[in-house]
Amino acid sequence: MSGAPDIAAPDLQALEAKVAKSSFYAAMKMMPPKGRAGMFAIYAFCRAVDDIADDQEGARPQRAAGLDRWRRDLDALYAGGDPGQAAFLAQAVRDFDLEKDDFVAVIDGMAMDVAGDIVAPDAATLDLYCDRVASAVGRLSVKVFGMERAAGIALSHHLGRALQLTNILRDLDEDAGISRLYVSSDALAVAGIAVSDPATVIADPRIDAAARHIALEAQGHYAAADRIMAASRRGDVRAPRLMRAAYGRILDRMLAVGWAPPRRRVSLGKTEKLWVLVRYGLMR
Repeated sequence: MSGAPDIAAPDLQALEAKVAKSSFYAAMKMMPPKGRAGMFAIYAFCRAVDDIADDQEGARPQRAAGLDRWRRDLDALYAGGDPGQAAFLAQAVRDFDLEKDDFVAVIDGMAMDVAGDIVAPDAATLDLYCDRVASAVGRLSVKVFGMERAAGIALSHHLGRALQLTNILRDLDEDAGISRLYVSSDALAVAGIAVSDPATVIADPRIDAAARHIALEAQGHYAAADRIMAASRRGDVRAPRLMRAAYGRILDRMLAVGWAPPRRRVSLGKTEKLWVLVRYGLMR
């Protein structure tokens, strides 16, 4: 296709080094080798398309072409053709019956960022974005975890949104630095903030009220996810329990300190991460 960039397949060794530093790594480490390999393939795909979406130096048409190439390679993979850069997904797709629609949904979410900088979307658009960039990843992941289908889809819906909303609230300043603002216009309206450029919005002290509106929504999703996991086999939800525990603590800490400027990005220390791993990751 004319104008499409020559994008190499993901550097899996480099991605492995990245994942070793992430919260995701502890969840992967507790899985059996086959499941760990499947989750790493999903992670590698997500990192590859996310890097395209967040390439601030690449032109939008070129980045869109890069995502379209992933669509074509996925089509080929599922049709039995040459999967190109998606070849590393083949084993996981076979082992866990991963659905193409979920991979495509992730690409669709990245395409929303590529089409234009997202600034204060309405609540429905934000929910669609969360479904694509987070819950779709969950729908892929729960198949690797071995969850029953209906429970897995429900958990993906709620936990994916809870995690993504937590990320949005944690990354307010970082996102504004690249002219993005994922806090919904609905939440801004609740706080009495007019939609304007991201830097102006997050400098407004009333952003705390808007963020708390989003945090309340995230808490509702965490609570729903907790109920689903409580009714599921413990072995199937060890990894999502760990993710929920870590990100839930981050949300709780942000709620305690608030979002009024100036803010400091909240994270968990090494000791606290270890406690979360022991408390939730090793539960049988």
